[in-house]
Amino acid sequence: MNGNKFSEIINTAAEEHGFFIKSTSPLSGGDINDVFLIETGTGKLVIKINDASRYPGMFEAEKAGLDALRKPKIIDVPETLFTGEAHQQSYLMLKFLETGTKTSDFWEIFGKQMAQLHRISAETFGFETDNYIGSLPQYNSKEKSAAEFYINQRLEPQLKMAAEKSYNLGNTDGFLKNCAEIIPDEAPALIHGDLWNGNYITNASGMPALIDPAVAYAPREMDLGMMKLFGGFNAELFKSYEAHYPLQDGFEERVPIWQLYYLLVHLNIFGTGYKASVEKIIRCFS
Repeated sequence: MNGNKFSEIINTAAEEHGFFIKSTSPLSGGDINDVFLIETGTGKLVIKINDASRYPGMFEAEKAGLDALRKPKIIDVPETLFTGEAHQQSYLMLKFLETGTKTSDFWEIFGKQMAQLHRISAETFGFETDNYIGSLPQYNSKEKSAAEFYINQRLEPQLKMAAEKSYNLGNTDGFLKNCAEIIPDEAPALIHGDLWNGNYITNASGMPALIDPAVAYAPREMDLGMMKLFGGFNAELFKSYEAHYPLQDGFEERVPIWQLYYLLVHLNIFGTGYKASVEKIIRCFS
């Protein structure tokens, strides 16, 4: 899409919601979204834009997730303003979070905040709406147990998609049966859902802030497994987390089970480079 089209969308949003644009500049937005910083008469905003027909409901779901993470006032999260559509594009408007330099106790505080966030619970696993993990749909129908949620709402849809893409992963029935027996029977936890090292920032106060979530009330170990998948999180964070919300025995052995979901997502988005890692985990727990 050309720059003029983006300007039209931003101008339409400004007119509809009553703010004055002083200037706009592009920000990094990843593979799905185009993102812009907007200087207004009253402060800085961020607008995220993508194809309305390709990703229906994505920004409404992202807003719901950000609002859920922000509500307990445990960890900094961008304040959402509104969603809308213009010129066949969807948009989400947020308040801009200024960034800064990590404080000396950044990782200790981050671990404590994640432990506190994960203590926020619900009656059932799931979320108020389905949402997205990257560019793929993510399902959040209610489930009664951690194992049922993880298998039915996370693993099975990705395994089905992988089969449709002709990635032959063999019979996974034994693996799924073993997962159901291994996964701890814990209460649902409010999780970020896609917490790799690109989805947190350091705010102006030097404290952690979460962005771009794939929220659900889910097994808390999912967040920690993802945080360990690609690195970028200091060991002090996990030590602090454990001190404030101890994990059940055997967590380290379970980490690959949680990482499988995210590796399947990468397989289904990016291709065969992730197939060997997926197969290794399925073999290990079958």
